[in-house]
Amino acid sequence: MPDDIGAYIPFAEKACQFFTASPDPFHAVENLISKLIPANFTKVSLREPLTGQLSPGGKYYYTVNRTALVAFTVGEKYKPGNGFKIIGGHTDNPNLRVKPRSKRSASGCIQLAVECYGGGLWHTWFDRDLGVSGRVLVRGSKEEGDKIHQRTVKIVKPVARVSTLCIHLQTADERAAFKVNKEDHLSPILGTQSLLENGVEEQLAGDAWTKEQEPALMELIAKELNVDVKDIADFELNLFDVQPAALGGVKDEFLYSGRLDNHATCFTANEALIAHAQDLSEDEDISLIALFDHEEVGSRSAVGAGSPIMAEAVRTISAALNGGNISPDLYSSSIAKSFVFSVDQAHAIHPNYSSKHEKNHGPLMNNGVVMKVNQNQRYTTNCITGFIVREICRRANLVPMQEFVVRNDCPCGSTIGPIISANTGIRAVDAGMPQLSMHSCREVMGIKDLTNGLELFKAFFKLFRDIDDALGE
Repeated sequence: MPDDIGAYIPFAEKACQFFTASPDPFHAVENLISKLIPANFTKVSLREPLTGQLSPGGKYYYTVNRTALVAFTVGEKYKPGNGFKIIGGHTDNPNLRVKPRSKRSASGCIQLAVECYGGGLWHTWFDRDLGVSGRVLVRGSKEEGDKIHQRTVKIVKPVARVSTLCIHLQTADERAAFKVNKEDHLSPILGTQSLLENGVEEQLAGDAWTKEQEPALMELIAKELNVDVKDIADFELNLFDVQPAALGGVKDEFLYSGRLDNHATCFTANEALIAHAQDLSEDEDISLIALFDHEEVGSRSAVGAGSPIMAEAVRTISAALNGGNISPDLYSSSIAKSFVFSVDQAHAIHPNYSSKHEKNHGPLMNNGVVMKVNQNQRYTTNCITGFIVREICRRANLVPMQEFVVRNDCPCGSTIGPIISANTGIRAVDAGMPQLSMHSCREVMGIKDLTNGLELFKAFFKLFRDIDDALGE
């Protein structure tokens, strides 16, 4: 790997563009697909049998709910029963999401009713310039009958703000604690009632759902999508910090952005798969990325890692490449030859809170990808799976893996690795690029680690089969 920090900047700037353009899972998946299509990946749909659509040497993708993405290549030497090389990540992040009845007002201000999604550091959402993004259902024209269009919307204008209470109105104890009541204190202000209510309310003639929405919000969405307010049938919206992703630090060695957990994985895994797809002539396996929704709330949903998505991908793709049939023993053979690289951002050691890390396991930013280990199975890494990843680094002459173990007196987080392994029986390792400020409205990571992640994922797709075969039973 190069020593000059400047060599890492172009890839980091490319990542910044993706982070800024992807304020929610819908836009993240949409933007990842926009990179797959020019690389000749073909869209397939699970609504139709895949048998007859897939072939060795092919490149494909599909989505579930437009918030989960599965993209894969089929090696030219693939044979039924061969394995899957999988990189898993997630598309969601902690944020403020608009409630089904979005109307809210108080003290002369028009506000938005929002719900906290995931385990955010909610105090970091105060005094931020916030936009609105997500999915909107729009009714079609009369000529289209009852057709409903799914549209993504991204209002980059800072239309909302959660303001801090001034210091003069807080007690000493309140200032020290900065305790947030998530129901009372996190409703963003859109504007003043006297200015917004006149001339907007009458536009909301429609069904019972429409009448419960904030008129100013509906008008914003309609204007952004160039549709009539009356044609908006429903939405899934969240707030986001409109400040773009940026490089920082004295030498531009850091990347500042929201949603690094886990869009950094989504971006680098997608780029690695596209690079791997350029030459599949020696590949015997399926190389696949699976990016799930709802990791931040436990993964137990139809589009989370706890769903059938992963097991069905292995079964469906295997069957499609075997004339539509997959026997139990052939499926078991494929599972035994497969591997999941569960990648979620990792905790770099914080210089102001270094005592929070186990003293021999303090990962550094810009120093390599982190392998996560927990004997209580909060992470999946074990002797075999950990060795495979370290051996990939050794053979590819990459930056060695860093290691993270939580202190015995500190709770340990978890991610999608244990869930996928328990559901499918596929071996897994948990890893991630190190960062600070995880679950903050704005996070930070080292730009070298984006490239470290990219090169590791590319090497995984290339080298895993040889290393796994060398291990034997």
